[in-house]
Amino acid sequence: MKILIYGLNYAPELTGIGKYTAEMAETLVRFGHDVRVVCAPPYYPEWQVAQGYSAWRYRCEVVRGVQLWRAPLWVPHKPGGVARMLHLATFALASLPLVLRQAFWRPDVVMAIAPTLMCAPAAALLARLTGAKSWLHVQDFEVDAAFNLGLLKRASAARIAHALERALLHRFDVVSSISDKMVERARRLGVDAAKVFSLPNWVDTSVIYPLGRASDYRRELDIPAGDKVVLYSGNMGSKQGIELLAQAAARLVERADIRFVFCGNGATKADLMRRCEGLPNCRFMPLQPAERLNELLNLADIHVLPQRGDAADLVMPSKLTGMLASGGAIIAMARPETELYAVVAERGVVVEPENVEALVGAITGLADDPLRRAMLGEAARRFAEESLAPAAVLGRFDVRLGQLLRNAGAKGHAVRPGA
Repeated sequence: MKILIYGLNYAPELTGIGKYTAEMAETLVRFGHDVRVVCAPPYYPEWQVAQGYSAWRYRCEVVRGVQLWRAPLWVPHKPGGVARMLHLATFALASLPLVLRQAFWRPDVVMAIAPTLMCAPAAALLARLTGAKSWLHVQDFEVDAAFNLGLLKRASAARIAHALERALLHRFDVVSSISDKMVERARRLGVDAAKVFSLPNWVDTSVIYPLGRASDYRRELDIPAGDKVVLYSGNMGSKQGIELLAQAAARLVERADIRFVFCGNGATKADLMRRCEGLPNCRFMPLQPAERLNELLNLADIHVLPQRGDAADLVMPSKLTGMLASGGAIIAMARPETELYAVVAERGVVVEPENVEALVGAITGLADDPLRRAMLGEAARRFAEESLAPAAVLGRFDVRLGQLLRNAGAKGHAVRPGA
């Protein structure tokens, strides 16, 4: 089967959407499919094009059996609302010739990854031109996120954006998303129930697992054996709410046995470092190599997942899967009606979004109770093994792809040899 994946981010060495897109493509190749990807050069989360790549040139390369067609784009130094929209628009425009060029390849399935939804029209057009089946995978409902986070504010703009979003969703043969709540959101937007599909983010539990020993990072950061580490690892962006952790660290500065470690990059990292300036219980680390991710996650006695109250029901944080697989105790900020709450509540601690007092109480409670930390960590690991292993998630995905092509053949459409 020939599968074209069209998405902004493709970076197997990082975490987040770029890593999931890469793992999806590489797994499909191992399943015997011919896979091409149209994407941007790696630039996220630093908001700077990686060394060895150009923001202004097209590039084709083959990485682990996947043919990548990289399109140029403008990367803003300060990704605010308007700048971010222009950034996405430059990729949508620059990548359009690459997408249309794939018509000569004649894919069987065209899959668009959102964000960015701006690329969805080109994916739908290519599928129509070639007779391919179309698939839209939603990692984040961008329109809701943009308005709830204040990136876009006018009511008239909201109506227009939601109408365009609804129209685009209806043009795809399959619409998938990463949580049950987000799948429900697609149905509320009018997508037929037969067309929606749950495709959660996965985690390789053979790569991320409890070490059973102290992480090497504890020695490298000179953290004493008896101290408890509260770890935030991931993108430091506007919707993460990581400023709440700075407030918690300030409240707990007298607890010499509790250390906060922040690892990653992003638009708000400089602000977070300013907030933590002078706090001896805070350490900062840049993004670490992918091969050390398990060592990093095992540094945590307590993983923290802050969330702004206006974002908690829009996204299912990709970093959560690694936390679960590493077998550490988790504290998440989420409202009871959200998917994040449902996943963490039975195997971690959930507190109200933006409630710093509750966050501080949860941290001190777990820091002082090693038995509870161990029990929650074991439950988290068990859930990752049973529900989030790639063989289960991507195996279901491959089956659905096969059904999609067989259904097309049953309706009288030609299915090309090898599909």
